Amino acid sequence: MTAAAVITTTAPAAEAAAYAVAKDLNTVIGNITKWLVGMLVALATLFLTIGGVRYLLAGGDPGEVAKAKDTLKYAAIGYGVAVLAPVLVQILKGFVGA
Repeated sequence: MTAAAVITTTAPAAEAAAYAVAKDLNTVIGNITKWLVGMLVALATLFLTIGGVRYLLAGGDPGEVAKAKDTLKYAAIGYGVAVLAPVLVQILKGFVGA
C-alpha cells in the first residue's frame, strides 16, 4: 500500500516538472526562437564548410569556383537570417500583441 502511495504522489510531480517550462506564450516563443536560431546557425555553418571545401577542390575551374562562391554567399545569408531572427520575432510579437 505504501508503494502505491509513492507512485501516485510522484506521478503528478513528474508531470508538473515536465510541463513547467511552457506555461505562457512568451516562454514558448522564446524557446522556439532559440531553437530556430540554433538550427539556422548550424545550417549556415554546414554551408560555409561545404563552400570552403568546394573552393579548395575547384582546382581553378571557373564554374566550380563560382559554385563555391555562391555556396559561401548562401552561408553568409544564413548567418544574417540567424542574427535577424530574434528581431523578426519581436516585430511579429508586436503585431500579435503577445
